[in-house]
Amino acid sequence: MSQRALRWLINGVLSLLALLTLFPLFWMVSVALMPTGASSNYPPPLLPAHVTFSHFHDLFAQQHMGRYFLNSLIVATSATLLALLLNAMAGYAFAKLRFRGRDAVYAVLLAGLLIPAQVTMIPLFGLLKVMGLVNSYAGAVLPSAASIFGIFLVRQYALSIPEDLLDAARMDGASEWRIFRSVVMPLLVPILVTLGVFVFLTTWNDFMWPLIVLTGRDMQTLPVALAGLSREHVQDNEMMMAGAVITVLPVLMLFLVLQRFYLRGILLGSIKG
Repeated sequence: MSQRALRWLINGVLSLLALLTLFPLFWMVSVALMPTGASSNYPPPLLPAHVTFSHFHDLFAQQHMGRYFLNSLIVATSATLLALLLNAMAGYAFAKLRFRGRDAVYAVLLAGLLIPAQVTMIPLFGLLKVMGLVNSYAGAVLPSAASIFGIFLVRQYALSIPEDLLDAARMDGASEWRIFRSVVMPLLVPILVTLGVFVFLTTWNDFMWPLIVLTGRDMQTLPVALAGLSREHVQDNEMMMAGAVITVLPVLMLFLVLQRFYLRGILLGSIKG
C-alpha cells in the first residue's frame, strides 16, 4: 500500500470515529429543537420537521433554569479562581522554596491521591455543617478550592523555572511575594490555563457534591436540577434534551476556545516535569 493510500485510510478512519463521537451531541441538539413527542416516533427522525424553541422557553420561564445556571456559574467560577491562586502558591512553594519537612509533606499529599473522593464526603459534610456552610455557595466551592492534583500539576511545571532568575530577583531586594506575583505567575500562565479549564469543567459537571451540600432547591446547580427534571418530565425527551444542551453547551464552548492552551499546558507540564 502506498503512503498516500495509507494516509487516506488513516484519515478516513479518524473522520469516521470523530463522526461517531459527535453524533450524540448532534442528536441531543436535534431532539431539543423538536416538538414534544416527535423523537418518540419510529423510526426517530434525525432532524426536526419543525424547529421550535419552546422547550428552552419553558425551562427558563417555568423550571427556573436561569437560577440554576447562575448557581453553576457562581460555584464553578469561584472554585476556579480560588484553585488557581491556592494551587499556584502551594505548587510553587513545594517546587522552589526550602522549608523543613517539605518533601515529607509532599509525599503525604501524593499518598492522598490514592483515597477515593467519595470516602471523604461524609467527614467533609460534617465539618462544613459545624462551620455553618451547608446549603451555601462557600460549602460548594471550598472543597474544590485546592486539590492535590492541582498542586502536583503546578509543582511539576514550576520545577522548570530557573533558580538563577529567582536568585537575581532576591538580590535586587524583591520580597518572596513580589517574586511570586511578578516573576513566577507570568511563567505559570500555560499550566494555570490548563488547571483553570480542568477545575471549571470538573466543578460545572459535578453532581454528587452539590447534591449533598446544597440542600435548598434554589441553590441547586444545573446537573442536579437536570436530574430532578428527568424525574418530573420522564416522558418529555425533548425538554430533557433542551436541559442537557443548556448544561453542556457552555463548558463545550469554553473547552473549544481554550483547547489549544489546555493541550499546550498538559504537554509542557509532562515534558518539563
